[in-house]
Amino acid sequence: MMQMLEAGGLAALTDGVRRSDRNNPKGYYELEAVKKTKQDASWLDQADGKCVKMISMLLYDLPPTREYKIVFMTRPMQEVLASQSAMMENLASDPFASFGRKLRAHKMEETAVKKPTDAEMLRYYEMHLAKLDKWLKDQSNIEVNYFAYNEILEQPERQVREIRQFVGIELDTSQMAAAIDPSLYRQRKQG
Repeated sequence: MMQMLEAGGLAALTDGVRRSDRNNPKGYYELEAVKKTKQDASWLDQADGKCVKMISMLLYDLPPTREYKIVFMTRPMQEVLASQSAMMENLASDPFASFGRKLRAHKMEETAVKKPTDAEMLRYYEMHLAKLDKWLKDQSNIEVNYFAYNEILEQPERQVREIRQFVGIELDTSQMAAAIDPSLYRQRKQG
C-alpha cells in the first residue's frame, strides 16, 4: 500500500532505518518514531499530507487532537502467519539475526514464555480486530476504510480508484496500479 500511495504521488514519511531485504525487497516504509507515539507524537507535525505506515495496535496511541484517514489493510490471518514464519526462517540464515534470535531465545527460556499456537494467534487477532473496529467507529476524528490485500491484487484498477476517492487527494491511479507487484504475494491462503 505504501508503494502504491507513493507511486500515485503521495509522499511517504519514512526514516530508512529498516532497509529492504529478501523478506521485503521493495522496502518496509517504516518510521521508527511511530512505535513511540504514546510517549512522543511530535513526528505527526511532519506527517500532514503524507502517508505513514502504522501497525493496528498502535492506532490507539494517535492523539485525539488531530484528524486521520486510515487505509486499513486486511489479509487472511493464515497468510500473515505464513509470512511471519517465512521471515523468521530467512532471518535464521542471517548470522547477525541468529545472534539476536539466540539472545531472545535465552531470555524466553529464563522466563518460560510459551510461543502461542497458530490457532491462539488467530483467535487473538480476531479479538483485536473486533475491538479495534469498535473503537475506530467511536472516534469522531478518524475515518477508516478497509481494503483487502487479495482484492487489490485481483482488481487493482477498481481498488486504486476507491483508495483515491477515500483519501481525497488527486492521485495517479495508473501509477498506483503499476506499483502492484503480484510476485510479492508469496504466502497465499491454502484452501
